[in-house]
Amino acid sequence: MAAFLQQHYNNLYIALLAEDRWKQYVEGLGRTLLIAACATLIGILIGMIIAVVKVSAAGNRKLRFLEILCDLYLTVIRGTPVVVQLLILYTAVFTSMTNGTPVAIIGFGLNSGAYVAEIFRSGIMSIPHGQTEAGRSLGLTSWMTMRLIVLPQAVKNILPALFNEFITLLKETSVAGMIAVRDLTKVADGIKGRAFISEPLFVAALIYLVLVIAMTQVQKRLERRLGKGDRR
Repeated sequence: MAAFLQQHYNNLYIALLAEDRWKQYVEGLGRTLLIAACATLIGILIGMIIAVVKVSAAGNRKLRFLEILCDLYLTVIRGTPVVVQLLILYTAVFTSMTNGTPVAIIGFGLNSGAYVAEIFRSGIMSIPHGQTEAGRSLGLTSWMTMRLIVLPQAVKNILPALFNEFITLLKETSVAGMIAVRDLTKVADGIKGRAFISEPLFVAALIYLVLVIAMTQVQKRLERRLGKGDRR
């Protein structure tokens, strides 16, 4: 038993401290967080636009073509694996781009937007129709009513769901290494390949776990705070 523990201790030293390899984990983690954060912002922007179009298109023939485009986008993105989407972007669309990080940001952002759209749509639909009628009675246009009255309330309702989307996206970025991005998983896999030990993967898994647990706690506090605000 002592020899087993000593072996794993030595392997952890090799995985983390030998040749200052911990710096590689920090660099990979920073790139992972950058991709997840930027992709979430892109996803929120795309999702909000699509949700507004789909809600506004109900009974409005002028927006029918935009609604069809949105439905096509949602069908394609939701119906194909994110890894395949990344590979298509990297090898067929952005062929001249050698840095995979921007491609990963765009790819994950497009993928996230398809799911955030439904979050926004459900948030908008949760706002009583009387709010829209009140805005129109004040002389506001449909767009002004949506922007000034409906969307602010919807965003408050869906904040926990958006935070959960960021947590999910953080874990999904672990496949970014497929397009030559040295994220946390890619760094751990590279160290494993050079040192011929499996401990680097456990180190990466532990980092992901700590991050997710920490962000989940933040999400729960946010939900409690929003719940208190609703009861006032």
